[in-house]
Amino acid sequence: MMTRKLPSLLAGFVLATAVLATPAAAQPLREQQEQARQEMAAGNALSRRDVERRVVPAYLRQGYEYLGFEYDDRAVAYRFKFIRDGRVMFVDVSARSGRVLKRSR
Repeated sequence: MMTRKLPSLLAGFVLATAVLATPAAAQPLREQQEQARQEMAAGNALSRRDVERRVVPAYLRQGYEYLGFEYDDRAVAYRFKFIRDGRVMFVDVSARSGRVLKRSR
């Protein structure tokens, strides 16, 4: 009897762990946009469009397709998502300076 309940208990544990481990940066897009607007209004951040104009064309020239972005209010940074040859790459860019902080593949 206990061996039949074990898989469902494990599934429940995995689901609960995944929910608790979801980062705060995974907030809804509307909240991300609002936070970005507030940072821009306060003079703490560049607009997404300004940063996109600086960053995206360089990757398009390299054959990447631009998939979109997220805003991380804690890091005051944009994360741009690209794909080429089936491989996804993230480019983290400071919203304060427009400088590329990190690339991850």
